[in-house]
Formats: sequence, C-alpha cells, structure tokens
Amino acid sequence: MKARMMFMAGAAIGYVFGTKAGRERFEQIKRLSQQVSENPNVQEAAGKLRAKGEEFAGAAREKAAHRKEGVPEQGHRTAEEQPPVYPG
Repeated sequence: MKARMMFMAGAAIGYVFGTKAGRERFEQIKRLSQQVSENPNVQEAAGKLRAKGEEFAGAAREKAAHRKEGVPEQGHRTAEEQPPVYPG
C-alpha cells in the first residue's frame, strides 16, 4: 500500500512539473490538497489512524521487550573458543 501511494505521489509530481501549464496546475492541486487536508472528516480519520499506529507501535514494543527477555546473552569468544572453520 505504501509503495502504491509513493508511486501515485511520484506520478502526480511528474505530471505537474512536466506540463506546460505546470505552475497553474500546481497551484490548483495545491489548493485542492489544502482543502482536503483542512476537511474535518479527513482530520478525524488521520487522528484515528495516528492513534491506531501508536497503539500498534506500543504493542510491538512490548512484544519485542518480552521476546528479548527469552534470548540468552551472547558474549565474545576468544580464538581458542571459536569453532573450527572448514573451507569449501
């Protein structure tokens, strides 16, 4: 999904800057994007997504900390303790 959004944004930017009337079209798109971003419904949805993202990040952080506890600590080995390496 993120890759698709990045592609669409890149295509839109390429279109805007590639046209003869790029400046006017750029201003038109800029006004439209400002109107959309200032829309209360869009702001509400963005707030919900942000809260959900923070919730997922917190859960992932807790899960990672829990899994880290189960992983044994690994120390450095001396040359004599290293397992033999066989070429090939």
